[in-house]
Order: sequence, then C-alpha cells, then structure tokens
Amino acid sequence: MLLYANDLDLIKSRGIDKIMGIDEAGRGALAGPVVIAAVILDYRDPILGINDSKLISAKKREFLAAEIRNRAIAYQIVSLDAQVIDEINIRAASLKGFELVYDALKDQAEYALIDGRDIPSNIKGEAVIKGDQKHACISAASILAKVHRDALMTKMDLAYPEYGFAIHKGYGTRRHYEALATWGACPTHRQTFRLY
Repeated sequence: MLLYANDLDLIKSRGIDKIMGIDEAGRGALAGPVVIAAVILDYRDPILGINDSKLISAKKREFLAAEIRNRAIAYQIVSLDAQVIDEINIRAASLKGFELVYDALKDQAEYALIDGRDIPSNIKGEAVIKGDQKHACISAASILAKVHRDALMTKMDLAYPEYGFAIHKGYGTRRHYEALATWGACPTHRQTFRLY
C-alpha cells in the first residue's frame, strides 16, 4: 500500500483532488505498437497488489487489469502502430500517446504523473523516473498498457506465426532475431529500428 500512500501524499501536498497516472508499454520492442494508458484511481477503493507491471506475473497482471477497469474512476488506452513510430520516431510517438490519453481524461483529474523523464508541455503534471514503482496510479497505467499490448501481440501472432509474437511480444529476443534473419520483416515491424 506504499504506492497508494505516495499518491495520497502528493495529492495532499499539491492541494489537488485527483491525479492521473500515465505509462506506456512497448517502447523498446522491434515490432508492434507502443501502447499508452492513463488511469485515475479511486483512493477510497484501493486495489491490492498494484505494482510495476514488469514485477508481476502475466496471470496476476490480467487479474489486476480487470480490477482496474472495473474499479478505477476512469481510464484511457491508445495504441500507436509501427507506421506511426517509423514516421515520427518512438519518443515522439510516446509523447503523442501521452497527450492523447491526457486529453481524454483531463476534465476528470487536475494533475498527471507520467513514468519516465518526458512530459509534453501541454500536460499539467510531472515526469517521475521509475514512477511505476513509486505511484499506484502509474503502476495501474503500466498494467493496463502491458496487458492491452500483450493481447494485441498475441492476436498479431495469428497473422504472422513464424515470428513468435505470442511468446516474446515483439521484443528483441534470440528467437525473434532468428525469425527476422529467416523471414525478413513483416508489416508490423518498425523499419527504423535495427532489426538484424
């Protein structure tokens, strides 16, 4: 519950009512979209077990994602595909995603916490390095983004089974590089990333 306490301390110190946590999944992958999620938690109804999505099992992430969708005040998820990433670069795509989810929920929260170092100038809030390990609202966003992206990559595996997307989710594993060496890139690969 330490992550919840950190959120509540920030709410009290800033004199605000609600905060929005924002995080992304898939920034470093070779294929597939970058997915950005924003969550406004209900601090009167804490969800036990929320943590950085990378620190919890896939099964627990699925359970927590359902809890977050059912019990959060609001949430928003956007997905920017490989073509957008190639066109504007991964950092710009992530920032665009931050803006999209923020704009969708900004009337419901006065302040945003974004995981990492970057924050678009039009967002009222702050970037928090390792924020998904410090704030419940960012952890909740990281869980939604990860679960949503994993589902997209599992679906993509049906279209391109030779790459093993259901297993590695588009990240640069040995198996993925071997598949690229054999089959070349498919339409969901990020052409501006080093693929070989």
